[in-house]
Amino acid sequence: MSIHFYYNDIPKFKWKLNPLKQWIKSIALEENFKIKDLDYIFCTDEYLFNINIQYLNHHTLTDIITFDLSSSPKNTDIEGEIYISIDRVKENAITFQHSFESEISRVIAHGVLHLCAYKDKTISEEKIMRQKEDHYIKTSPLLNDKDDF
Repeated sequence: MSIHFYYNDIPKFKWKLNPLKQWIKSIALEENFKIKDLDYIFCTDEYLFNINIQYLNHHTLTDIITFDLSSSPKNTDIEGEIYISIDRVKENAITFQHSFESEISRVIAHGVLHLCAYKDKTISEEKIMRQKEDHYIKTSPLLNDKDDF
């Protein structure tokens, strides 16, 4: 299992990485997947906007883009890259009146849930995704790590 965290043009968070990695791994395991190689890249709006244009031809801001790099669509070994705009997460936390820790936990879980084959394009898919996120946020180690941000 390999989970890595990278920071592009933003300061590195002082998270306790082992509990965070275990939490991400536990999400995958509960969904009957296992992490093989997963990279989280935390970045700015500008960086993620450029990825959105270059790879998805979307000209919008977003909080997350997930790339599934698994060798087979039916593979239960997760390999992927998850890009998260910290600018969007901060703004969404304010908009939805959540703590930053809660919102970043939601987005971290959201990315791994995409790699566990959950979608959010339709209303029913989005409802299931939100239920899953809410379920996993409750156990996020980041909610207990507030002094480390």
